[in-house]
Order: sequence, then structure tokens, then C-alpha cells
Amino acid sequence: MSGEPTRVLVVDDSALYRQTISNVLRDARDVSIIGVARDGRDALEKIERLDPDLLTLDVQMPGMDGIAVLREISRRRMRPKAIMLSSLTAEGAQVTTDALLEGAFDFILKPSGRDPQENRLRLRENLDEKIAAFRAPDGRVKPSERRLSSVATVAPSAAPRPDEDSVSGCQAVIIGVSTGGPAALKRVLPTLPETLPVPVLVVQHMPLQFTEALSRRLDEMCALEVIQARSGTEARAGRVLIAPGGRQMKLSRRADRVHAKLTNDAPENGCRPSVDYLLRSAGRVFQGEALGVIMTGMGRDGLEGCRALKERGGRIFAQHPHGCVVYGMPKAIIENDLADRVLPLSRMGPAILSHLKRSRRE
Repeated sequence: MSGEPTRVLVVDDSALYRQTISNVLRDARDVSIIGVARDGRDALEKIERLDPDLLTLDVQMPGMDGIAVLREISRRRMRPKAIMLSSLTAEGAQVTTDALLEGAFDFILKPSGRDPQENRLRLRENLDEKIAAFRAPDGRVKPSERRLSSVATVAPSAAPRPDEDSVSGCQAVIIGVSTGGPAALKRVLPTLPETLPVPVLVVQHMPLQFTEALSRRLDEMCALEVIQARSGTEARAGRVLIAPGGRQMKLSRRADRVHAKLTNDAPENGCRPSVDYLLRSAGRVFQGEALGVIMTGMGRDGLEGCRALKERGGRIFAQHPHGCVVYGMPKAIIENDLADRVLPLSRMGPAILSHLKRSRRE
């Protein structure tokens, strides 16, 4: 998309917000506003007619809300992606999380401060960041990357490296995701059975209320128990622990039990929770007997943690570029030759189960 402006359709039931977002986007580089829509039905008609690249989509609208729009976009196989605009309320967090599970590109919070100028500045910064991520080369699969791993472009060829056959024990699965992560987790976690012999630990870059909402929804979809971690929560077989937004999560072992510990330690890679932080802790607690799984996301969080886990004898799976919403996090793993397997989402769950079975036989 480099060289061409991103064609944006602004969708919001509030005339004031439509105007505010349009004004902000007019100042943005490489953006062309091709229209505005006052509700979901108006948006669908204009998508058909104007063919935007991207929507700014209000989550909560009367009649056809943002989620219904996303579902219809998917049903009709329409092209645009959506950045959701949400309020930071319990209801807003749940609806926005549902939108991300339906495949929204990302979301931003509607500023709610008393200073209109500061609100506009914050909105502009957030929109600039998300649109830059949408436009970034790492958000697209370039032709040169399709050769990357003839291994995973088709499921039967998704084979391990030769030394994977000599895998040692595996006591935990650690998953790191960011942009596009909720939809990826929705594809992978429900494929794992409630009899999974190890815990699953997840870092998803989101604010606190959103990680809580994500945990609730995934718990409804999965045979596994999915909960947002608290300090002292046991990491046990058949349970998925999601790190809460705004806290770092590490692990501690007491006798034969492993528990989560939440801290206010500094962000890493600009992230709290951080994948690197959790992976380092997991590598120490499980003495390298763990599997790291890095899927869609912006940036390089997880790179150094995967390196540390590999040095202790752990294994790393990375999502194949085809299917990533943003290819940044898995790309960093693959380019640094840390991935034991490069897999599409459709093969990630079965590959995790296969790895666990081999580790149990050793």
C-alpha cells in the first residue's frame, strides 16, 4: 500500500464524532477520507459503492451495531478492515472484545477528558499509530515471504525440524499475541481439549478491562478453563491463564505447583504485560521444558524471551505470514532463526497437541 493513501470510511452514529474523526484524519499523512456513514446499514451501502481500505467503526450504534457490520462484511467477503472506536466501560470493553474476536483489525478508546483539544490530540495519536500499523509492510504478506517455509503453506508439509524428534519434556505452553490476537486465539484455543496435560499462559496486549472480557468470551468457546490471572492463581493442566492488562505476569514454583505472580515491573518493548517478561520467567520455572507460540502482532515483543527459552532447550512455534493480521512478532522470530515450526493458524492447535504427545513419550 506504500505510495497510495489509505482510503477511509468514517462510521459513527454521532454527527459530532463523525466530524471530529474526519477533522483528525484530514491532518493525517497518507490518508484519504472517502466518505462518512451514520449507521451500520449506511456503512454497508457505502462499502459496496466506495470500496474503502479501512473503516473507523463505532462499536455501539442503534440498529446495526459495529459487530453486526463486521459479520456482514465477513459474510459478503468484503475487503475493508476496521478500527473499532470504543468507550472504556465494562459494556464497551465486552462489545469491543467481541468485535476483535470477529476479526476487527484493532481498536482505540474514545477520549473522555474535559479538555477538547487534549481529546483531539489523543485521538489523533491513537489513529496515527493504528493506521501506520495497518499500512506497515509487516502487515502485509509480500511475494518474497510466500517462499518462507514451503513447510507451512499446506498442512501436510508442516513438518518439524529434524531435531524436533528428540524433543524433551514440555510442562507449559506460552502464547504471545498482539494486533489480531483475539481472533487468532479464537481459532487456536478451542482446538485444545480439556484433558490438555499442561497449562497454557497467554500474553495479549490489551488494557485490563479488555483482557478480562476476552477471558470470559474464550472461556465460553473452549473446553479448557480460561481465566484472567490473579496473583496466586495456579497454572495447572487444562487451564488457560491470560495476563491482565497493565500488569506483568511471571511464575513461581512452590513444591510441585506453579502459580502466577502479577507485578508492576516496568513495561518491556512498550508493553505491560510483555511476552518477553513471561517467557523468561517460564524458562526459569520450567527449566526450559516449555513451548513458546508467537502469533500475529505488531513489534518484536517475544523475540528475546524466545531466544532465552531456546537457550534452555525449549521449543518455539511461529505463525506463518499468510493469515497474520500484522506479521511483526512472528517475523522477528522467524528472521532470527528461532522458530522450530512455522504454521498457519489451522495447524497450530494440532501441532501443539502433537508436540505434547512427543514430549510425553520421551
